[in-house]
Amino acid sequence: MRKKIIVLDDYENSYEKLSNWSNIKGLADVEIFNEPIYGDKLLETLKQANALVLMRDRTPLPASLIAQLSHLEYVVFTGTRNLALDAAALKERNIPISHTEWGPSKDSTAELTWALILGLHKRLVEQNQLLSKHAWRNEHSLLPVLKGRTLGLIGLGEIGGRVAKVALAFGMKVITWSPNMTAERAAAVGAQATSLVELLQQADIVSLHLVASATTKGLLNQEKLALMKKDALLINTSRSTLVDTSALVAALNDRLIGGAAIDVFDAEPLAENHPLRTTPNTLLTPHLGFVAQPVFESFTQGVVECLEAWLNGQPVIRPLPWLRQPQKST
Repeated sequence: MRKKIIVLDDYENSYEKLSNWSNIKGLADVEIFNEPIYGDKLLETLKQANALVLMRDRTPLPASLIAQLSHLEYVVFTGTRNLALDAAALKERNIPISHTEWGPSKDSTAELTWALILGLHKRLVEQNQLLSKHAWRNEHSLLPVLKGRTLGLIGLGEIGGRVAKVALAFGMKVITWSPNMTAERAAAVGAQATSLVELLQQADIVSLHLVASATTKGLLNQEKLALMKKDALLINTSRSTLVDTSALVAALNDRLIGGAAIDVFDAEPLAENHPLRTTPNTLLTPHLGFVAQPVFESFTQGVVECLEAWLNGQPVIRPLPWLRQPQKST
């Protein structure tokens, strides 16, 4: 009997465009979904699946849903970490999990971070709209330069380190904080370690680059946002859970901070009536940090490799370790 494979959340129509599925389709029935699916419809879609492919953590797979998928035998997700997947529930049923390689996603996210910083700092969307309306400049056209200003990096892992190097090239001062920061780590990329309070009080631009965890959830709440300068900009290309969204909306509407550029949201796709769509001086992008062709080539080709091995009874490729060490915030 032919296996059934369900592929979720291919918003970019990337799987068949960037990889060859002919061998897989010769052995199994494949359905690829390009739009998000929720609730009862999601359960109905997955009920007969023998294998499930997840695009990162776009669709959560909690234990309550897994318990209802009686035919499920195998799960593959793209990237190396999925915070919305209940691996323990799959382990209880001895369902193997595979993942793909990342590709240059950290380079892509660092690039987007600087696109957002520059776009927000220079008010590029607003200035473009002026021209579209047959106008020419406004009171926001007279802007400061980045040289001599301070970039505060919350987190200094691989992405934060890349962002720091660009800031230094612009002549900025870079300060940084994370739960595990040391003066030596900061100095290695030309930054200065500070406390979180000092960072928020001093930085002209605050950019988030922490791993999401229970200890970092809601890190920037109403109290912390109130420490920022009135003209400071907040950039988030990391995880939405690092920021209390309601507090951010209030801070923007009350002009307690200068603006925000956001690539990650509590629920994605972002709801049409979400208040962030109408807050002042807010630049939004649809979670593009890791969305780049070489990254998706790695994702899609890795998925094909995993599925072909599974369908042919070969050893599981890149199995998820059952006993994974907790991720540390950088």
